[in-house]
Amino acid sequence: MVLNDTNPMSLVGKKGLILGIANDKSIAYGCAKAFRSLGADLAISYLNEKAKPYVQPLAEELEAEIFEPVDVRGEGELEAIFDKISAKWGRLDFALHSIAFAPKDDLHGRVVDCSREGFSQAMDISCHSFIRMAHYAEPLMTKGGTLFTMSYFGAVRVIDNYGVMGPVKAALEASVRYLAAELGPKGIRVHAISPGPIKTRAGSGIAHFDELLDKATERAPEHRLVTIEEVGLTTAFMATDGAKGITGHTTYVDCGYSIVG
Repeated sequence: MVLNDTNPMSLVGKKGLILGIANDKSIAYGCAKAFRSLGADLAISYLNEKAKPYVQPLAEELEAEIFEPVDVRGEGELEAIFDKISAKWGRLDFALHSIAFAPKDDLHGRVVDCSREGFSQAMDISCHSFIRMAHYAEPLMTKGGTLFTMSYFGAVRVIDNYGVMGPVKAALEASVRYLAAELGPKGIRVHAISPGPIKTRAGSGIAHFDELLDKATERAPEHRLVTIEEVGLTTAFMATDGAKGITGHTTYVDCGYSIVG
């Protein structure tokens, strides 16, 4: 396949933002690799100075044109990377949000026992930051674009030990639908990608996560776990003109686990 700006499966000349790479096992990194393989130019964030040594080599490998710290809890940090994008590129074609967090006590406990503070923090970081990302991306997507966030099956089914993240991811998927309706007239598409369980640093924070991986491997029709590369390729396709007729949905990339889970 020849990649150029006339190929509907190409991202040549497109500009994209990746939020949420922590290391080379991150789903966001799998997506960034796929976007880059289709020709996109990337802006990549890292959480803080502690995370920077793990992310910087990946950003260099991907030839990221913008590399900036973004902690969505920090005052002005999300806005700052969009200011850099505006100054350097003057536009944005796609943006990926792959950020989630809940305090350990609230994540590992029952939903009925979660604290107000923990619930608010989980919702702010995991859901509202996606809405904020969309808010800052909208004026840069003058010719349309695509927004992505990462969900999980626990948004629609009760998953053991997923706890407070279940309601938070449900809110995230609802936000995708509302943003898709609001931004659609401007040609901006909005997607939730729902990967099956993957051995990532974020996943390891879930109690008994190895049991979840074993169950997914046993029950999925393909009897295996999905990879970050497979999630990335699906996500990258959704950013191309080949997927222009799709918006507002949750796309499962899970080797079929969601149909039997």
